[in-house]
Amino acid sequence: MDAKDVGRHRRRIVVQGPLAPFADGLREDLARQGFSPDTIVDHVHRLAGLSCWLVECGLVAGELTSGVVREFQQQCRSAGVRTRVGDRALAPVLGYLRRLGVVPPPAAVMAAVTPLDVLLSEYRRYLEDERGLAAGTVRHYLRCARTFLTGLPGSLEETLPGLSAGQVIDFVRDWSTRRRSTALDMVTLPALRSLLRFLHLAGRVPLGLSGAVPAGRGRPRNLVRPRAAARAQVRTVLAGCDRGSAVGRRDYAVLLTLARLELADIDWRAGELIVRGKGGRVDVLPLPADVGAAIADYLLHARPATAARNVFITVKAPFTGLATSSVTVLVGAACARAGVPRFGPHGMRHAAACDLLAAGASMEEIGQLLRHAQQRTTAIYARLDQARLAELARPCPQGAPR
Repeated sequence: MDAKDVGRHRRRIVVQGPLAPFADGLREDLARQGFSPDTIVDHVHRLAGLSCWLVECGLVAGELTSGVVREFQQQCRSAGVRTRVGDRALAPVLGYLRRLGVVPPPAAVMAAVTPLDVLLSEYRRYLEDERGLAAGTVRHYLRCARTFLTGLPGSLEETLPGLSAGQVIDFVRDWSTRRRSTALDMVTLPALRSLLRFLHLAGRVPLGLSGAVPAGRGRPRNLVRPRAAARAQVRTVLAGCDRGSAVGRRDYAVLLTLARLELADIDWRAGELIVRGKGGRVDVLPLPADVGAAIADYLLHARPATAARNVFITVKAPFTGLATSSVTVLVGAACARAGVPRFGPHGMRHAAACDLLAAGASMEEIGQLLRHAQQRTTAIYARLDQARLAELARPCPQGAPR
């Protein structure tokens, strides 16, 4: 088969060569993932092209390395095929073959060899294993650590033992000239403190220098007032979900629960669900009737058939679990659809807390529902109860009549 034929024909092709025994399995695997028949045909054509390329090169399936794949792509492009042979297009085929162990895995990234790579690898394990930080937070902290460490003069072996508070302050001062908002103060400076604590604990820096990092321009915690969506806005957003469609059923259920919920996390008999949070924290919460009804409606009438154990699934193939980051996009789209000012997932949490507060719930009860680890986190909602705050306000002093 010539490279120009890759992905061109729509007919069911007979695959020849060393990859022929895996054609039927590939079709079944792609069908389980929800790919359309036409898309499955496209991927089988790519399998046929790879198989013929192996025959031309005198190779067997086990020799389909990343280098051989790149040669195949280059040959296709030189023959005029500009699309359908890129890494993304070949990913389903190569992924299937690699899961079977037929072809070798992609070339492993070269192991860390520089002192900086070794140090950052140790720091990553510290953040993940000891601190239990979320993946996104770990990535951000590592970026900040790389920026700080690469800016130090000389090698790390020579510089770190003599690292001083003055160098830390100089870095912050230089960085502050390039910052654009107080948000950077609230995320970057804590990352720098974390790195300095790790360096001291690991014995790389003899002195604890985390205290040398200034507080930044962020507002004091006791002055922060949470931004909550109004109850009417939340109801409008929920009502805007088209519960007659698969997407609408999913979005409605997601807005009431969590994106990373798994099937095993729901105990229908006990009316409970398991909520998995940061740092490996696991809580068991009651499953409200309306939430349970929304999830059941989605599972019975809209969830695609897939082997994924996530409750909420993407609407386009391959059917995989909905990413947590997708919730922000989903909520924003729901706000736009409902015609209300945009708010995020935290705005809905804040709205629930405000409703509980207005109904007379205690701060302890609100903290348990929102799964706050510290009472001071829940205490900020006291500033939203205007009626109770008004009772604490003393009357304005009046002057003596003249």
